[in-house]
Amino acid sequence: MGITLKALAERIGAELHGGAPDTEIFSVATLQKAGPGQLSFLANKGYRRFLADTRAAAVILAPEYAQECPVAALLSANPYASYARAASLLAPRPPARAGIHPSAVLEKDCSVHDSAWVGPHCIIEAGAVVGAGVQLQGGCFLGAGSSIGAHSCLAANVVICHGVTIGQRVNIAPGAVIGSDGFGLASEDGRWLNVPQLGSVRIGDDAEIGANTTIDRGALEDTVLEEGVRLDNQIQVAHNVFIGAHTAIAGCVGISGSARIGRHCMIGGGAGIVGHLEIADHVIITGMTMVTKSITRPGVYSSGVPAQDNDSWNRNYARFRQLDRMARRLHTIERRLGSGKETEE
Repeated sequence: MGITLKALAERIGAELHGGAPDTEIFSVATLQKAGPGQLSFLANKGYRRFLADTRAAAVILAPEYAQECPVAALLSANPYASYARAASLLAPRPPARAGIHPSAVLEKDCSVHDSAWVGPHCIIEAGAVVGAGVQLQGGCFLGAGSSIGAHSCLAANVVICHGVTIGQRVNIAPGAVIGSDGFGLASEDGRWLNVPQLGSVRIGDDAEIGANTTIDRGALEDTVLEEGVRLDNQIQVAHNVFIGAHTAIAGCVGISGSARIGRHCMIGGGAGIVGHLEIADHVIITGMTMVTKSITRPGVYSSGVPAQDNDSWNRNYARFRQLDRMARRLHTIERRLGSGKETEE
């Protein structure tokens, strides 16, 4: 079922420029591949070269490109956000189901709302609470005393350990594990002793957790993700970590125990964050960066080494190993010249 350009513009908060208001849109596609009845968008100027030849019925773009658009334009100050809203309208999720599959196992003292869906082979332990409209896909496990807020969706094989609290409208992708024991160890006489992990995990409303991401329970206090946090796939969040509201973290990031990350941060893929440090609000950390000390001011921070050809890397690495010796020689030369300039060693 389609939606008219006029109605679409109203729903996504865009201004219709050109085109017939009653033209129906049925789906979305790229500028290069879109055809009649399809909507496209221009959010990255690198794709501007494809605009002139697009066959889309309409394009979402910034007002500055309106005169270059050969078809109907939906003008927006934030084209990508407007596209996200449009795509959600044109490709809605399947309708929610209700009921309990015959193969599901529910212990006596759990509570499942009548409007929730418990899929095949799910296990819900005693004291767990499943809210209104929750969708549990096949193979999900809810530990004793856990709680899933209204209209949250857990994809296949998600594990929610005992005592974990999940807010409303939270989406968790397949294979995620929430509330496993943190990596707490004490050394004694050359052997490791496990430190009991007595806290839990609390995830706020409207958060999203990617596939195979793990979030460990706290050692004493809870691991906390505030509302609107976005975690990509295969992220490790250690015990007692705090992640502020609306922070987004890309895949394969490792966050060590008791790190505290502020609100509205963005952390690139493969970054590592040392434990017991703090990161301020509105910080951007680029991919592969290693954060070893607290960041107290907003801004962009990097430490990863960009790729280069192998010969250049070998030469630069050889020089890198000589930096300490070169610095000491420079310091000695400056002292002999009587410059009085002190150089850090």
